[in-house]
Amino acid sequence: MTDTPLKFGFVCVQNAGRSQMSAAFAERERTRRGLEDEVEILTGGTDPADEVHPEVVEAMQELGIDLSDRVPRPVSDDELNGCTVVATMGCSTLELDADVAVRDWALDDPHGQSVERVREIRDEIEKRVADLFDEYTG
Repeated sequence: MTDTPLKFGFVCVQNAGRSQMSAAFAERERTRRGLEDEVEILTGGTDPADEVHPEVVEAMQELGIDLSDRVPRPVSDDELNGCTVVATMGCSTLELDADVAVRDWALDDPHGQSVERVREIRDEIEKRVADLFDEYTG
């Protein structure tokens, strides 16, 4: 690890589903790996919704992760340009600096999906977040 903290950004349009799940899994992974001082996490949306989608809150609660108090927030290109890597969810038109690694995860939007489909999306996000930590933190 370097002296400069890693900064992971997770962004989508509404910041009410995929990016919120990603950030929550990243927070859990950071704690599990004891990297609280080395990894920063940012999440936001380009056009935030009013609340996290209820089906997302329900699916995450099944894993003991409470998103009920989270509020979607706007995120700026400037904030994201401060990240080491930004994961987009397949719905981004961001203009980021060349030195920011961008991963387009191209995940289905969980909004309005059945709980079974939301679980599939959730589980894919959980795996991708763990893989991201493996890649960047060893």
